[in-house]
Formats: sequence, structure tokens, C-alpha cells
Amino acid sequence: MSLTKDGMRACLMREGFVHVQAADMRAALLAEGLVDWDGFAASWNDLGVDTYMADGGTYRRRRHAALSISVEQIRRKPHQPHYQSRDYNALNGGLARWFEPVRDDIVTHPALLAILRTGFAIFDGATDAATRPPSWHVELHQFRIEARTGEQGKPTPEGLHRDGVDWVIVMLVRRENVASGETSIHDLHRHKLGSFTLTTPMECALVDDGRVFHGVTPIAPLVPGEAAYRDVLVATFRRE
Repeated sequence: MSLTKDGMRACLMREGFVHVQAADMRAALLAEGLVDWDGFAASWNDLGVDTYMADGGTYRRRRHAALSISVEQIRRKPHQPHYQSRDYNALNGGLARWFEPVRDDIVTHPALLAILRTGFAIFDGATDAATRPPSWHVELHQFRIEARTGEQGKPTPEGLHRDGVDWVIVMLVRRENVASGETSIHDLHRHKLGSFTLTTPMECALVDDGRVFHGVTPIAPLVPGEAAYRDVLVATFRRE
């Protein structure tokens, strides 16, 4: 059964998360002006190595940006560090992490704008009117997790976690020569609610960060010695 934006919102409000198939998300994004997905996805080939990995890993590449989103506009904020307390990220939290900024042409790319408009419509509508902010603070993360022979790539090296925000989009951009990468969702008592593997571009998970934990299993190359990676876009929304 296909899901519209209203259906995604209803499922999110009921379950605390929703796994959206690629065809349903593509339809929602097309309604918000999606064009040139391939050009958007190609920007993941231009990410810097994450130098803050407390586990010593060099398997993660990323860029970061902060925006303000409201009914009236999507506005980029001055570049700023990404910060999580150790309560939410025991591995890499507790310090201001400065990552290379998301390129200007990607922040204004119609594919990204379509994703942000769709997320805003779902999350803003799922927020109680009494606590709904006039604008949302949104952080964008372009992630590439690489897997090498003898070295797993860890999409969530901090393990099962929450992000300390209100809402989260995790959207697959590309999978190349990788096995596993299963997403699991757990309630606040860490009881498993569901699991799935994002395999198709635009397939995604929408998460109520106040209600559930999420995590992703490590990836490994299907064919040893060949390039293997998992590209995702993560967008977090929190009240400003």
C-alpha cells in the first residue's frame, strides 16, 4: 500500500517512525519540485574525511550545514559546528565538531529543497499546535560510510541512539557494493519495534527522536577489493 505525505505523517504520529519506500518518497518529492536527482547524488563524491572519530576510524566522510525553515522560507545560517552532548553521543559527543560545509549549489539544489519542504510539511503538521515553533532549526549531514576488506564501515558508530532533536530524516542516496546496513528502531525501553534495510535511492526513515532510538548495523564489501560505500542524507529538525 502506497503512502502519501498525509499517510507518512499519520504513521509517524502513531508509531514514532515510518519506513517510506522509494516510490512513495519520489512521488512526494516530485510534488515539491524534485529535479536532477543524479546531479544531487553526485555531490557525495566530494566529501571530506570525518577527523573527529573517537574510535580512530577513517571510514566516514561528511559535510554539514545549518538552516532555518518556516512556512515562508528556507534560509541557510552561517556555518557553525555540530554539537551533541555525551548523553546522546557517548562516542563523539561533548565537543564542537567543525565539518566542511555543504556546498552552496547543493543547499539550493531543487532535490534538497524538495526533501526539506516534504520534511517540513510532515513534521510541522505532526507537531502539536501549542508547541509548534514559528521556524525550525535544521541540520543537514551528507554522510558516506566506506567499507574496506578487513574493516567494516559503521553508519552509527555510537550504536543505538537518539540525536537530541525533535524529528529526523534518514534518506538513502546510494549503496555501492555493500552488504548489511540494517536500520533498527527501538522504543525508549530499547524494545525493538521494527527493522529494515534502505536499498533504493530516496527510500528513507522518518523518526520521532523523542520517542524512539535508531541504529544501523555495520556494512561490509560484497566484492572484496572494490569500492564499497553507503551514502545517506540526514536532516534533523528541532525547535529554534
